[in-house]
Amino acid sequence: MHFHLLQHSPYHGPGRIADWLTSMGHSHTVFHLHAGEAPPSLADGDALILLDGPMGILDDERYPWLKRERKLIAKALDGNKPLLGIGMGARLVAAELGATVGRGTFAEVGWHEITLASESPFDLPERFTAFMWHRDVFALPDDALPLGGSPGSPVQGFAWDAGRALGLLCHLEITRAGVDELLANSERPEGSESSPHAQPAESILADARRFDHLAPLLDRLLSQWIRSAPA
Repeated sequence: MHFHLLQHSPYHGPGRIADWLTSMGHSHTVFHLHAGEAPPSLADGDALILLDGPMGILDDERYPWLKRERKLIAKALDGNKPLLGIGMGARLVAAELGATVGRGTFAEVGWHEITLASESPFDLPERFTAFMWHRDVFALPDDALPLGGSPGSPVQGFAWDAGRALGLLCHLEITRAGVDELLANSERPEGSESSPHAQPAESILADARRFDHLAPLLDRLLSQWIRSAPA
């Protein structure tokens, strides 16, 4: 399969996703929308991955490519190709499915535990720790099943159309290098200073093993997603 990855910021890259795709024999192209590259044609790829970004999903005035990206998402949802959104990408998908997207009560920054929902279709541990870097959240779209929730965000992800479309608020793809980039170059989500769910940099980087623990979770999730692709 050939995957299109849409990148919205130089500091929110594909992380381990690129390595996973290569290891599984898939090819991929990264479209740097933040650098002026146009979104791809849906017909030119087999699946679409929308990465995170710091902008609002309706900030068309500052980011005119957002309108074209939303049209691409609508076509992907109406078609039969797999679609995965992470962070901002998930918010774009949730909004296109009619779910409310807006400011969460608290910013979530750092490592937080997710409890799998009882009705979750994801084959993941009942509890696992993921990296988070957000304030904006989404509600569960109609006809979607939930991933689970964290203390700061009750909806951490969803599966729609039998798992063909996935949205993840949390990050399983992040690497130590990726977190270093965020900490050095990207503003922390609004409200991080006062949030009980936002950790300082020294706590985020204290245990390097946390990054290694994400790898098998990402593998399990992406493997399930690809198996949901129509034949």
